[in-house]
Amino acid sequence: MSFNSPFYALFLFIVAVIYWAIPAQIELRLLLILASSLIFYSSLQWYYIPLFLIITVINWQLGKSLAPAKSSSSAPASQSHQYKQNHQRKKILLGLGIALNILVLVGFKYIPFFLGSIAGLYQQFTGFPLEITQNSSQWVMDNLVVPLGISFFTFESIAYLVDSFKGQIISGSLLQFTAYKLFFPKFISGPITPYDDFYRQVKQQSPPQLYQLSEAVWLIAIGIIKKALLADRLGILVDLCFSNAERAGSVDLWLGIIAYGFQLYLDFSGYVNMARGSAMLLGFNLPENFDFPYFSTSIGDFWRRWHMTLGSWLRQYLYFPLGGSRVGLARTCSNLLVVMLIAGIWHGAAWGFLVWGGLHGLALALHRLTEVLSRRSPSLQKFWQHPGGVLLAWFLTQSMVFLTWVFFRLPNLEQSGLVLSHLWGHQGDIQFAEQVYQGTIGLDPLQLLTLMAILWCFLTLNFCIERTLKLQLNWHLKLFLIPLVLLSVWLLAPEGGLPYIYFDF
Repeated sequence: MSFNSPFYALFLFIVAVIYWAIPAQIELRLLLILASSLIFYSSLQWYYIPLFLIITVINWQLGKSLAPAKSSSSAPASQSHQYKQNHQRKKILLGLGIALNILVLVGFKYIPFFLGSIAGLYQQFTGFPLEITQNSSQWVMDNLVVPLGISFFTFESIAYLVDSFKGQIISGSLLQFTAYKLFFPKFISGPITPYDDFYRQVKQQSPPQLYQLSEAVWLIAIGIIKKALLADRLGILVDLCFSNAERAGSVDLWLGIIAYGFQLYLDFSGYVNMARGSAMLLGFNLPENFDFPYFSTSIGDFWRRWHMTLGSWLRQYLYFPLGGSRVGLARTCSNLLVVMLIAGIWHGAAWGFLVWGGLHGLALALHRLTEVLSRRSPSLQKFWQHPGGVLLAWFLTQSMVFLTWVFFRLPNLEQSGLVLSHLWGHQGDIQFAEQVYQGTIGLDPLQLLTLMAILWCFLTLNFCIERTLKLQLNWHLKLFLIPLVLLSVWLLAPEGGLPYIYFDF
């Protein structure tokens, strides 16, 4: 059941109607959320429901056990000593809980990668294949399907355990926690949502007003048009270029890279729009996940505006515990590199994701060094504030972002290396060009580039309206435009559609 399918629309409508028809009893509504979430996930991978339920119960019990006990400064020495012992035991329990969640993630997602890497290193150093490891890796790849949503599920679980240990959240009932963990709008691809946000909103719900309903449906409609009409169209070109990289010329590959950058943003931000709109129909506000990232003028700014909930998680639960920027410039740069390497491998079990994360980590470290130099040099700081400096910073940032998307799209280093080596002066296969531009797409490269430039102009206009002028469409106009948006998708979207990109992560 895909977000942009008619079946999901009917499912969401039925759930929302029943949800608000139920008397204002939290337990009944939570039961409905849980039941509908199980139905939703069953339409995708029913056989993993017991796994997620078991892990949810374990994490809930761990969270209750980790809640800190109150200690008084006037307490006797024996009680103070006991408090310290309990605190130490809870630190060990926290470590075990985090390890358990990571072990589940690694067990399902990374075993073939580890086995294949070991076999590859063994063959490189000895000259002989390690057949047992290779066969085991292939068997796991052929027989083990990665549970959808396991990466987002794991990060939310770790955040819950850490926040429980710090005493920053109130541990609710098992029903509340299970409904939060399996909440279908965010379950598969986020946004990563703190438990206390969900818990607070459960307590403060009221039936949505007409303007709130129009905003929710508007978000869903915009998400559909981003995904079905724009991202899937771009995906056709991307698949043709990167699936036939050895036959594509430099112009084809550059078009593919630009198209993939747009496709990835529109696909994932469209998903988040639909997730937020779906949750809003049930009285929940999920966090924003994108804030015009392709208008960032530094890589640091990009990561504050791209996949914002992931960036926030990385800062709060990895970067700050490592010392953040309080441990000197060298340690700060190494912390940035470590965090981004983890972000890379979190996205997928392949060397390309590690390279992607490492390059972003190096770029963040370089940005930090540039900031330090700029503070020491008034002329350099003035240059970066000049319109020409801002434009240069934007160009360098986005060039780095779009080029590293190659490793994201082709995590096999042999394939991504082939694309990068053919970016300049490589003549493509004439038959390939005819098949792509004349046979499949019906547009030549210049026309495709013009269409992507028009798309960029629309994004720029939207950015100027929302961020510069601070203007928003009123809900009456949105209500009028929603049928037109959905009609355009029905008439113009390609048949079939492509799966959501972030379902793989």
